[in-house]
Amino acid sequence: SDSLEGFVMCHSIAGGTGSGMGSYLLEKLNDHFPKKLIQTYSVFPNWDHSQSDVVVQPYNSLLTLKRLTLNADCVVVLDNTALNRIAVDRLRLSNPTVDQLNGIVATIMAASTTTLRYPGYMNNDLIGLVASLVPTPRCHFLMTGYTPLVLDEATHTAVRKTTVLDVMRRLTQTANVMVSANTRAGCYIAILNIIQGDGVDPAEVHGALQRMRERNLVRFIPWGPAGIQVALARRSPHVPSAHRVSGCMLANHTGMAGLFAGMLGQYDRIRRRSAFLDNYRKEPMFESDLDEFDNAREVVQGLVDEYRACERPDYVSFGCEKKQLEG
Repeated sequence: SDSLEGFVMCHSIAGGTGSGMGSYLLEKLNDHFPKKLIQTYSVFPNWDHSQSDVVVQPYNSLLTLKRLTLNADCVVVLDNTALNRIAVDRLRLSNPTVDQLNGIVATIMAASTTTLRYPGYMNNDLIGLVASLVPTPRCHFLMTGYTPLVLDEATHTAVRKTTVLDVMRRLTQTANVMVSANTRAGCYIAILNIIQGDGVDPAEVHGALQRMRERNLVRFIPWGPAGIQVALARRSPHVPSAHRVSGCMLANHTGMAGLFAGMLGQYDRIRRRSAFLDNYRKEPMFESDLDEFDNAREVVQGLVDEYRACERPDYVSFGCEKKQLEG
C-alpha cells in the first residue's frame, strides 16, 4: 500500500514464542518491506531467578536482541523488573498479577500512540515520532515513563499535584521509568513528552521547560543538539480521568547500556558452563556449531559500547579507528 507507514509489533524476548517467532517476523518484515518503518514494544524479562520460569531466557534474550538491533527501527523497552517495582512502590500492589502488569503496558502503548490516533499539529505520523528520538541507527531503544499512573478505581497513587511542570519533572525521575536503568547517571539523547489534558496552555508548557532548564534537572548528550520535545494531545473521551494533566515520556537514554550489559552477564554465566544447549543443537541453525550465539553476543556488546560512547563528546568519531584498522 502506498499509504502504509510501517509495522508495530508486540512481543516478549525471553520465552520461545516471543523470541523465536518475534525474531522470524522481524527478519521477514525487514526483507519484504525494507523501506517501511518497524517499531516494536518488547517486554524484557524479570532477571530475578525466583520470579523467572524460563531457564534459557539469557539465550533467547540475546538472540532476539541481535534481531532487534539489526532489523527494527525503534524498540520501546518494557522491563518486567521495573514494571513489578512500579506496581509495588507506586500502585501499592503487594503481589501484582499478570493482568495488572499488562494494564501498565497497555497504558504506555495507548499513551505513546495518542498523537497518532488523535492527530495534532506535530508527531502525527509514525516516522516523525521515531525520527525525533533516534538520531543514530543503532541507538534506537527507548525507555518510557507515565504519570500519574492509575490502573483502576481500586489502585491508588500518591500523586496529588498534576500541573504540567510536576508531570514533566516526575517523568524524568528514575522511580517512574519503566526500565531498570539509573537515569541520574549517563545522559539523555532525546526526550519526547506527550502531555494529555483538556485545555493545557502552551505557555504553561514553555514555562515548565524553562524551569527544568534553570534547575538542570536533565543532562543531555554533549556532542549534538538535544532537548525535551513536547506534544500536546487530546484525551480520549471514553476514558475518565481524575487528573487534569497526565504525561507519557518516550526517551532515548545511555542508561540502556546497563540493561544490556546485565543481560550479557547473565548469558556469559550459563554459556561458560554450556548449560541448557541440547535443545538448541537440535535446530538446523545450531547443528554444526554455536557461532550464532557468538555473533549475537558481539552485536549486543557493540550496542553497549555505542551507548556508552554516546556520553562522550567524541562520539561522532565512534568506530572510525576500528574501520581504519580493518582497512
